[in-house]
Amino acid sequence: MKREVIVETTTDFIRKNFLFDDKVNLGECDSLLGAGILDSTGVLELIAFLELTYGVSFKDEELVAENFDSIAKIAGFVSGKIGNPVG
Repeated sequence: MKREVIVETTTDFIRKNFLFDDKVNLGECDSLLGAGILDSTGVLELIAFLELTYGVSFKDEELVAENFDSIAKIAGFVSGKIGNPVG
């Protein structure tokens, strides 16, 4: 699966579940945690979505803010988990 697809589906999920407004500018590198778009519960919802959508599982030590702080970081992380080169 291409990184671009992960970016698109993750962005759509975040827009529908956390922003509720298609007009809000959401950049690929914007901090989801710093902007208050995701909180700890939101991160858990996002993780469940990623696991179901991409058939991946995350180890406890991978559940750190650095891996889920932006759409770019999420896409790179998930892409690596499913065996695609990052980038």
